[in-house]
Amino acid sequence: MYAFLLALHSLVRWLVVIALVVSLFTTWRGWLQSRAFTAKNRLLRTCTTAISHTQGLIGIVLYVISPVVQYFLQHFGQAVKLREIRFFGLEHSSMMLTGIVMLTIGAYKSKRRPAGKEQFKILAIWYTIAFVIMFFSIPWSFSPLTSRPYLRPF
Repeated sequence: MYAFLLALHSLVRWLVVIALVVSLFTTWRGWLQSRAFTAKNRLLRTCTTAISHTQGLIGIVLYVISPVVQYFLQHFGQAVKLREIRFFGLEHSSMMLTGIVMLTIGAYKSKRRPAGKEQFKILAIWYTIAFVIMFFSIPWSFSPLTSRPYLRPF
């Protein structure tokens, strides 16, 4: 189950990145061009949040069953000094959770505003913060913190 969830988590990462990039483009354009907030925009907001929440749930399950995280928790004093183990035991999980919370707050706040430029502005700001946090917390193959393949096989 662990290997399957790890591969699924790796795949869903791309859905999150794509949804966020499309959302960022749409929200910034809508805000800067004073566009109307349409049903398509509401659907995109819902899909972006849902995909991110799904990824977060997969991540939480992985956190609980991961041998790397288990080692981190059982040998905290030593493991916190090891970059890769600390990354997955502490940094990746906490920053991704923070990013998902930022997305959720942005989506919630935008729902409470009248449709239009203000909704785009709120989403653009909150989604940008979430994207930056999440992008730098992903274990890309070029990351100086730790690297993983772009796509894991099932």
